[in-house]
Parts: sequence; structure tokens; C-alpha cells
Amino acid sequence: MKKMFNKVLLSAAVLGLLAGCAGEEENVIMAPVPVVKSEFTPKSDWSASVGGGVGHYFSKLSPESAYGKIYVASRDGEVKALDPSNGKTLWNVDLEQDTPARLSGGIASAYGQIYIGSENGEVIALNAETGEEAWRANVEGEVLAAPVADSSLVIVNTSRGALIALDEKTGEQKWTISTEVPNLTLRGDSRPVAASGGVFWGTSGGRLAAAISERGQLIWQQPVGQPKGATEIDRLVDVDSSPLIIGATLYTVGFNGQLIAIDLRSGNPMWKRNYSSSTDIASDGGRLFVITDKDHVIAVDARSGTELWSNDQLQNRLLTAPVLINGFVVVGDSEGYLHWIDRSTGEFVAQQLVNDSGFAVSPLALSDGYLVITRDGKIKKLTIQ
Repeated sequence: MKKMFNKVLLSAAVLGLLAGCAGEEENVIMAPVPVVKSEFTPKSDWSASVGGGVGHYFSKLSPESAYGKIYVASRDGEVKALDPSNGKTLWNVDLEQDTPARLSGGIASAYGQIYIGSENGEVIALNAETGEEAWRANVEGEVLAAPVADSSLVIVNTSRGALIALDEKTGEQKWTISTEVPNLTLRGDSRPVAASGGVFWGTSGGRLAAAISERGQLIWQQPVGQPKGATEIDRLVDVDSSPLIIGATLYTVGFNGQLIAIDLRSGNPMWKRNYSSSTDIASDGGRLFVITDKDHVIAVDARSGTELWSNDQLQNRLLTAPVLINGFVVVGDSEGYLHWIDRSTGEFVAQQLVNDSGFAVSPLALSDGYLVITRDGKIKKLTIQ
């Protein structure tokens, strides 16, 4: 009965990803858990926890590995630095003040600090060694995606269509680029990516944008999707995926849009394919791995956009973005299963139930294993023998 109730809630959560949606409903049927004969069973090295996790809220609080530590956070404001060898807490801070913390965008690391955003429109910088708060800056809109650091700046993309650069030492606002936000958008934003003095990000209006990091000058915008259809949901074209850069090519994908390869220098498209997605892309260099809006896992040739394989057995299981671990494509789902997929064939090779609270974010690949964090704040470091 509990499983059935969870499926009803999670079906409703699909529609909950929409901001401002009213009167648009559809039945979502979650695929059953595939029967998989696992070729291996990961070994648990240690366990830990952080606050109450994110619960059923939309909070993409991915853990971060940097400066010889693992950083984790919960929506209610607890932030921890963990020893990667044993999971012991090195420091612990509570960022909640007069109002609930509502942490949602992060964690990013740079300049000896870590950065976390919130639904309250704040960006908070903490000393990576001690956890001491360095500064706290107010920005226009919710910060639902992790910041990126470049040119001594911390750059965030907000829910109001503002890309904002903050001074890494003080949090002072240096520049802002505003883009149009439609009346109805998905609950989420694209994490910016910095490369070669430029910053690249997706917009709610269906475009991939590029700017010069140092001075905030917009260089180009490339359409990824065009609004079309009879209903407001049909016309959603958010580009919430974080751009992926391989060499001189940038890849991104939009909801109700396209998977597109763009020449980094000119901003011109190299190829386009009709796929709809709002999650980040993974790659092994030659292949792109994408989770579609129906939770189909697909592999595409990075040079041509040719589809190599498609796995539809996890349909509507609310998958995390894919990640590569030990050469396998790995995704988590809303019921707490990790699914391991052969990157050459698309066939399942292993499966584990980690925690029935489910996954909000992807596992974090480490040099000696991987880390998972579930919606209730439970953390595990695992290795494959």
C-alpha cells in the first residue's frame, strides 16, 4: 500500500515541476522496477546524514568533492564537511536565520570557498576549511541551480531570468544579464558553465546563451526550442540542462526542444535532433547520454547526433541525470533504486535499492568509488569490488 501511495504522490510531482500551472492534468503511469540480475554488488564504506535532506521539495543540492573534503547540505540549512575516508564530520554549520533556509542551488567550490544558493534569493559563501560564513548576497530570484566560478566571480542563474556575477571575495554584484521568462516554466534552471573566458547557460525562453565572463557582455543566443502547441504545457521550452563542453563543441538539450551541438566559437549549430529533456547530459567523449522527458535513457553519437541505443524500461520513474561510474551509465529513481546500464548496449548490468525515500540528485563519482545522497538526507560512500 505504501508503494502505491508513493507512486500517486510521485505522479503528482511530475506536474509539480511546473511553476504557475493550473488546469493542466494528465495521468502518469510509472514503469515497474525492471527485473535485473546484478553482475556486482557495491560495498558500503561508510554512512552519514545531513539534516532532513530535501524531502519532496525541488532542491538540487548535489554533494561536492573539493579541497580533500566532501561537502553536503540539507534544505533546512545544515551544511557539513565530511572526511572522504570515513565520513566523519569535520565541520558543521546551520545557515538558517530568522526565516527557513530553503537551500536549493549548490554546492559549488572555488577560491577556497563553497557556494550555496537558496529559494530565498540568497547566495552564501563559506570558508571551505572551517565552514565560517564569508558573505551572504541577495539576488533577484530563487537560486535553484549551482553557481559557477570564473574570472574571480561567482555567477548564478536565477528563476527570474537573471544571470548575476558576484565578487568572489565580498559578494558584491558586478553585472547582470536579463533574459525573458515566460508565464509558465518548469521548476528548475540551467547551471552555468564557464570556459575560455566565456559563460554559457540555458534560458526559460528556449535559448542557449553565451557571454563574456569578465564584463557580462552577451555574445550570442541560439534557439534550442520554439513554443508550439495548443496548451501552455505543450509550449514549454525551458533549457534547464547544464551545457556540456567537449573540446570546441557545446551540447545542450531543451524541454519540448532539441538536443543540439553548437560550435563554441561561432555559436552556430552543427547538428540538431528532436529530443525533449530537462536534465543534464553525461558523456564518455564519443557518446552523449540523455534522459528524455519520459525517462527514456538514450545514447547518441557526439559527432553526428545519431541515436545508438534507447532504453525505455524506466519510463516515468523520475530519474536523476545520468552519471558515468566505473564505465557504466548510472541513474537513480524516485523509489531509491540505482540502475547501472552498459554504455555500449543500453542493457542493465546491475541494480540496487539504496533507500526508499528516493533520489533527487545523481550519485557523485569519486576517484575511489561514488557517493549517494537520498531525499531524507542519508549519505553513503560505496565502491565496486
